[in-house]
Amino acid sequence: MLLKKEIVEAIRYEKFRITDHAYEEALSDNLTFEEVIESVADGEIIEHYPTDKPYPSCLIFGNNVQKEPVHSVWAYNRKNSWTVLITVYRPDPERWIEWKTRRKSNDAV
Repeated sequence: MLLKKEIVEAIRYEKFRITDHAYEEALSDNLTFEEVIESVADGEIIEHYPTDKPYPSCLIFGNNVQKEPVHSVWAYNRKNSWTVLITVYRPDPERWIEWKTRRKSNDAV
């Protein structure tokens, strides 16, 4: 299982890559990468995707400086200690309970 500290260390040592998809999503949600990194530092892993290929990944929930929620998905390669930002977005309150739990399709807001 991925550990947040592995991702944070990779970011700290600038051993990360940002996918084109993550760039596009950040732009469409008006997110800066500084906000994303801030949200990871104090955030928490809320979902693990151990079977993702080519590397296991996870969903991290955190807040930016303005205390707005941010979700980011990171993959991590233990062989070279690099991480990849796969996507990032502002979570939709109609799809998330307290930004951490996915609502079931029949859950009312």
